[in-house]
Amino acid sequence: MRTTRLSGPRKTCFASGPVNHRIGRLVFGFSVGLLAAWFAYEWASKPGTAVRQREFEERAVVEARTQLQSTLGIGSLTVVDPMLPDRSVGKAYVYAAADGWEVSGYYRRDETDLWHPYLATLNREFVLSSLKISDSAMLHRDGEGILQVLP
Repeated sequence: MRTTRLSGPRKTCFASGPVNHRIGRLVFGFSVGLLAAWFAYEWASKPGTAVRQREFEERAVVEARTQLQSTLGIGSLTVVDPMLPDRSVGKAYVYAAADGWEVSGYYRRDETDLWHPYLATLNREFVLSSLKISDSAMLHRDGEGILQVLP
């Protein structure tokens, strides 16, 4: 049996020598640029979860304020809450709880009254489910429905 040997360089589909990656770099750079531009457009054009979260927090504070006034049945209240902060009185918070929202703040009846802290718990539908206050003048109303008065 006779073997024949092919003479000359072996031919392949790739060019011999260093490979030119210019086109690959252009395609990669173009695709990364398009992807970055698309993410920037999406981020700038659509409101994120932070905007929706802020709307929920504002609604919880407004509902807590109105339901505080209606539950206590006091004609005029001055309220310090997360939307009307007064650091000289104290800090007020709103945060999402497992089953709704919790809003804390302070209220008083008039200028001569002391500030009284409160904690309002609202469910997911923004309905008051619990109200804790610290007001010695309201001790006679402790246990009325959702109201809990602490000394």
